[in-house]
Amino acid sequence: MLESLTQRLSKVVKTLRGEARLTESNIQDALREVRVALLEADVALPVVRDFIARVKELAVGEEVLGSLNPGQALVGVVHRELTVLMGGGEAALDLAVVPPAVILMAGLQGSGKTTSSGKIARRLVADQGKKVLLVSCDVYRPAAIEQLRLVAEQAGADFFPSAPEQKPLDIARAALEFARTHYHQVLIVDTAGRLAIDAAMMEEIRQLHAALNPAETLFVVDAMQGQDAVNVARVFSEALPLTGVVLTKLDGDSRGGAALSVRQVTGQPIKFVGVSEKLDGLETFHPDRMSARILGMGDVLSLVEEARKAVDVDEAKKLADKFKKGKGFDLEDFKQQILQMKKMGGVSALMDKLPAQMAQAAQGAQVDEGQLRRTEGIINSMTMHERAKPEVLKASRKRRIAAGAGVSVQEVNRLLNQFEQMQKMMKMMQKGGMAKMMRSMKGMLPRAF
Repeated sequence: MLESLTQRLSKVVKTLRGEARLTESNIQDALREVRVALLEADVALPVVRDFIARVKELAVGEEVLGSLNPGQALVGVVHRELTVLMGGGEAALDLAVVPPAVILMAGLQGSGKTTSSGKIARRLVADQGKKVLLVSCDVYRPAAIEQLRLVAEQAGADFFPSAPEQKPLDIARAALEFARTHYHQVLIVDTAGRLAIDAAMMEEIRQLHAALNPAETLFVVDAMQGQDAVNVARVFSEALPLTGVVLTKLDGDSRGGAALSVRQVTGQPIKFVGVSEKLDGLETFHPDRMSARILGMGDVLSLVEEARKAVDVDEAKKLADKFKKGKGFDLEDFKQQILQMKKMGGVSALMDKLPAQMAQAAQGAQVDEGQLRRTEGIINSMTMHERAKPEVLKASRKRRIAAGAGVSVQEVNRLLNQFEQMQKMMKMMQKGGMAKMMRSMKGMLPRAF
């Protein structure tokens, strides 16, 4: 996301050198780079103009501290203003109303409303222990109701059934009454989308809003829509009193300008961003962290939070106890580490949050997601005895394992060699040889073949 923007802004640091103070003349070229970067990222032109004017106003006259170079000083101003542009601070759902609190989902067809409804429901159920009811008022799209039913089941939420022959307003009222009488704390209403904005659609969602009086009216927008996202956001914000934005498909091959434009156009904060199709692929939007990622500074805080959620504490404790007792690191332990990484979204998701320099170094190691999956497959083809005692793996066993995993015997051998290196590293850790361990880490991760 926003890779081009990140690359262009990193040039700004290199173009300004040896100045004690930022002036209009010495930041002119750098601001031109920022302007081009934002426009290439599909940020709306009026938003770009306002942003550049604010950065220029704040940057001119700023002194360059001794530990910084002028480019870094300008990037500091850009970082602060990007954060303000995207909302300044985290905006949580405001559900402090008499239950059930209604969340109304609005947006065009294909923007990800149904999936986002399930993701929000999962967060409320899993993280806050709330009793959530989902209902679909989309009577136009084939299988929309069934899709939401399946999503609700996966999210651990309740589902209110509806049928295509019913009127959306009748469905919404019945679901609200059901939520009240069955003590649901939250009702999430998935509305119909259209391929384009039309008067009938806007009137229908206005009526739903009036009947439900929602605590939250969330506008769901596809980050890959670019300039269209801004136009759609403007129409919805004029028709409905929006309270927040959900930005989907932020993991896609998009220029990401919607992240910078929608907040400015709607006047409402981005509350969540969708980072994968999975139900746990929804993150709280932190403007300061997103700004840091855009500028190549990484998002280590989000990485730590994901690790805290994904890492199995009991498994980690077992592994620590194993080391304390002097027992070796075996292939089953190796497999568990791969599974923990997969829970956090895989190598690519981790690298996306690393600072630019660290990410480039990690890319240099040629870490291959496919190879991680093949490694897991090879270990799964072994017996528990073979995982615990890899030294018993002779030619006939290796052939059996290779056939079971659908790989060559050479790949099995390569894994065993990498594992042997990792065992040595773990022994160094046990002996307190951290410096030796760090020198030995090169080539530890599975590589592309």
